[in-house]
Amino acid sequence: QVQLVESGGGLVQAGGSLRLSCVASGFSLDAYNIGWFRQTPGKEREGLLCISNSDGTTYTADSVKGRFTISRDNAKNTMFLQMNSVEPEDTSTYYCAALSISASAQDMCANRWHDYWGQGTQVTVSS
Repeated sequence: QVQLVESGGGLVQAGGSLRLSCVASGFSLDAYNIGWFRQTPGKEREGLLCISNSDGTTYTADSVKGRFTISRDNAKNTMFLQMNSVEPEDTSTYYCAALSISASAQDMCANRWHDYWGQGTQVTVSS
């Protein structure tokens, strides 16, 4: 089955760290633009971190700049979201995504035309 399966969400204390994983099945992540998004009830889906497959550049949203990073392990066909210095405002459902069509990192994070989405994983930051 072609899918993205997320894991690693949970409860974390403000100021702490969390690492989310997203494993691709049925396709190779190294041929896709990748990104991490979050959806909070009552708010629009927010593109946090995206990497363009064509040029390798990364887009980072201001809301997470300096705190979150995106990476991938091609051998494991897995992408990661490293969350450091988390804040209560980071409480949300987090989604990984992949897009095969050539796109800039900024466009990847600004649009919703992605081929595949993870099922979402809940992150709750306590204060």
